[in-house]
Amino acid sequence: MKKILDPKKLINLYCAGYFPMANSSRSNKIKIYKPNNRFIIPIKKFHVPKKLFQEYKRNQYEYTINQEFNDVILQCSLPRKNHKDTWINKIIIDSYILLNKLNIAHSIECRSGKKLIGGLYGIHIGGCFFGESMFSQVSNTSKFCLLFLISILIKNNFSLLDSQFYNQHLVQFGAYEIPDHEYQKKLKKSIRSKKEFNDNINYDESIDILQSLTQTS
Repeated sequence: MKKILDPKKLINLYCAGYFPMANSSRSNKIKIYKPNNRFIIPIKKFHVPKKLFQEYKRNQYEYTINQEFNDVILQCSLPRKNHKDTWINKIIIDSYILLNKLNIAHSIECRSGKKLIGGLYGIHIGGCFFGESMFSQVSNTSKFCLLFLISILIKNNFSLLDSQFYNQHLVQFGAYEIPDHEYQKKLKKSIRSKKEFNDNINYDESIDILQSLTQTS
């Protein structure tokens, strides 16, 4: 029998500034976290690295939304080169697959032909997107998915992209830490706004949106 976190309770946790993680992929338990400092990726002031954007514009890959959520979260649960384990266990996997079916969890996929080579997933509540994890099998493909995600969030007027803990790799995009009391204010304001995570965006439109960011940054 599958052990799944109750969707309503899980949403309430996010709305209060908490999120779940496991100690390891082999663990059968979940811990709830609420950091003293929160790592935020700016949306409208997102910094698009020049070299990365030039590579993104080569149009080498196909980007899709919610087409392979199960495969994305499974790939995210696998150990990375410099890490022996991850925080995504079976409870997390099954719980977020259910949230995807409820149109609360979403994935961005990067494909080369029919092969999934990069992706990310997260939670959407109100005007907030809570980034959970990303993976890449080919250099920069997870970052390309982040660029595509930013395009979606800008188009649909989202106001908060939460990346939870400090991540040095995301600093290049303008990400920064804020104390919890400041985060709570942003969170409450953003959750109250009703935004849709629409998939009515294509690659060419994402280029136009990102191009406008490079002109104002």
